Amino acid sequence: MPRFSVVIPAHGTAHRLAEALDSVAGQRRPDLEVIVVLDGPAGSHAPEADVLATRAGQDPPLRPVLSPPSAGLGAARNAGLAAARGDYVLFLDGDDVLTPGALDAVAARLASAGDPDVLVLGHERAPWWTPARPPGPGPRLPEQHAPDGPFHPAEVPALTGVRLPAWSAAYRRAFVAAHRLAFADGWYTDLSFTPAALLAADRIAVLRRTVVEHRVRRQGSRLNEPGPHHRDLLDRAGDLLRRTAGLPAARTGPLFADLFALVLRTAADPRRLPAADRRAFFAAAAGLYRRHRPAGFRPPRGSLGVQHRLLAAGSHPAFRLLRAAHRVAGRLRALAVLPAPLRGLRTRLHYRRALRRPLDADLVVYCAYWGRGYACNPAAIHAKARELAPHLRGVFLVEPEAVPTLPPGVEHAVIGTRAYWELLARATYLVSNANFADAVVKRPGTVHLQTQHGTPLKRMGLDQAAHPVVAAATGSFAKLLARVQRWDHNLSSNPHSTETWERVFPGGHTTLEYGYPRNDVYCTATARDVARIRRELGVPEGATAVLYAPTHRDHADGFDAAHDGLLDPERLAEAAGENAVVLLRAHYFHDRAGHERATASPRVIDVTSHRSAEDVCLAADMLVTDYSSIMFDYANLDRPIVVHASDLDVYRATRGVTFDLLASPPGPVSRTSEELYRLLAEGAHTSAESARLRAAFRARFCPWDDGHAAERVVRHVLLGEPPAALPPVTPLPSRTPAPSAAPPERRRVPTAGADGQDSRDASPPAAPAPRAAPPAPANAPHPRTAPPVRN
Repeated sequence: MPRFSVVIPAHGTAHRLAEALDSVAGQRRPDLEVIVVLDGPAGSHAPEADVLATRAGQDPPLRPVLSPPSAGLGAARNAGLAAARGDYVLFLDGDDVLTPGALDAVAARLASAGDPDVLVLGHERAPWWTPARPPGPGPRLPEQHAPDGPFHPAEVPALTGVRLPAWSAAYRRAFVAAHRLAFADGWYTDLSFTPAALLAADRIAVLRRTVVEHRVRRQGSRLNEPGPHHRDLLDRAGDLLRRTAGLPAARTGPLFADLFALVLRTAADPRRLPAADRRAFFAAAAGLYRRHRPAGFRPPRGSLGVQHRLLAAGSHPAFRLLRAAHRVAGRLRALAVLPAPLRGLRTRLHYRRALRRPLDADLVVYCAYWGRGYACNPAAIHAKARELAPHLRGVFLVEPEAVPTLPPGVEHAVIGTRAYWELLARATYLVSNANFADAVVKRPGTVHLQTQHGTPLKRMGLDQAAHPVVAAATGSFAKLLARVQRWDHNLSSNPHSTETWERVFPGGHTTLEYGYPRNDVYCTATARDVARIRRELGVPEGATAVLYAPTHRDHADGFDAAHDGLLDPERLAEAAGENAVVLLRAHYFHDRAGHERATASPRVIDVTSHRSAEDVCLAADMLVTDYSSIMFDYANLDRPIVVHASDLDVYRATRGVTFDLLASPPGPVSRTSEELYRLLAEGAHTSAESARLRAAFRARFCPWDDGHAAERVVRHVLLGEPPAALPPVTPLPSRTPAPSAAPPERRRVPTAGADGQDSRDASPPAAPAPRAAPPAPANAPHPRTAPPVRN
């Protein structure tokens, strides 16, 4: 019989389950069994089952157990508990980890304590993106004052278990069975088990060492979700208090105080209880309080003690007034320290007054690149909303110099004006590809959509903390997390982005795996559209347009073609062929002046200031870039891409990267300018190997950019349609990218074959046929019923 059974409810943890399983396997104990409870709606076919399948034959073996669909966490733990065979049972969430050597320490402590009924374990709560850390002593809790040896719970009455999750203890399985301990259905399941175990136990011990590292989930606690399910808290509290019948007041008083501290916190939290439920919740809590108040119980001091007395009296109006007074005091403190962007008392007061006005249910505000203009995903969503939701009023927030660049008919407000703050205070929907000002208040009922503006090759968000140059420019990571906490939805264009965003931007939002709306045009533009854009940009008819788009370098100032790592655009044009022109697009950080960069060569067209990066990509027949995220967008067009990575080692050290670009590039890679020119001359970018690399890159990074991303966003976020009603994602092989106007030149490079003739195929590939009609309608049949919504 195993010494330990570790029960892991796995629902919704597919992306973190592997780490949890590895932490258990790393304990390297032969007396261990691992029970993984699959409680998702698809049962054994849930994504978590795929993780288990990759670990078939692992030691210790993994025992999958099924819990009834939608039965919840309590039922999942009960199913694992029923299947357990070990002397002691430990619970571990599927996204938590055991620290190295944890079970050896638990085994030693159990032996020294003589196998107690419950062993309380040290644990730490950590943001879920942090790597595993060496075990420490854990936080200071009431059990820190417990005796070194085993003890009866009456000796430490402050150890009530109300604040201890189920995974913070090891339970003797025979003791659990004898007392018929089980998790309740519904919410607050931990309250039905750990405190009950401590009430029933005869012998308890404490291990003052971190055993479990609990990853605070990106979504935050489920207990912060609003709804009537918070009545379950009163049910759990009532069950526990009934178990205390006959116990002395010295034992029941601390438990009563801990339970009602939680009850009062819930009653006062508008995020948890809808307005319609608060009076009934308070009344039920008051009745429970009066029925089970221990003899001689004295409420705590201060505001909490006042709340105890109001609850005992059943005075909900007075309780509401007390909480309202606290909120007013908080607002006054906030007004006194309002962030710098709200300069001037009149602006502050105007914004505060606007926040008290009702939300405008039909108002959507958009902002792209901190107000640089009408661009990127916000612009694509705005355009689709005008088509699908014309009743919505969309307003773009822009800097003064961007106003002349706005398309006709786009309503706007200038950043920093009273109109700007009025819109931010009253809009129901706020859409941005960067972030709104720190001073913006997240109002209840508002929906913040973060669209992002590229697939991350470079490190972003919290990952930047490891790179001092970038971290210094980023500023306060605490402020970054506060901004992230305002998001309700975060848009993703591929699985790599999803995993990265969830790690570097942790918060309570939902990830929408819908693709990038700005990339829709790569599947919908026609040959006529491409020809028009090329004329507008000044590309000569019949020329091969090479887009050169280097990224920003945090370790360099400005844009300088002579800087190591950047190419000379004129030499690039010469290398690309006699009929080639270069479209130069520097990073937008180098375009604050808002005018096109002068060039001395007629073969170089500066398109840095052009409003639409998508137009520039459509006009280009091939792309040369370094580490710019434009490569992921351009890959949708299935046109040649060359990566020039001359300073990758410096970039990796100063900025950091999220994956090895050289191991999976979208096409040929050069490390020097001369190597690049040779690759172009030899036609490596038009080779079969280049096409193979590009196909693998597209499969990895373009799975959801099918031309309907904006429609999915508008219908779900702005119109409230359920995910199942949205257009399914069109598979990559079924898409027809916008056609290229002219295939890239493949220059002849003389190399003698056996017959003395040129052995290289110098003929260019055939150009794709021009599109005669737009792609298939959004409701075209597809086996995938809806794109995923991750939360």
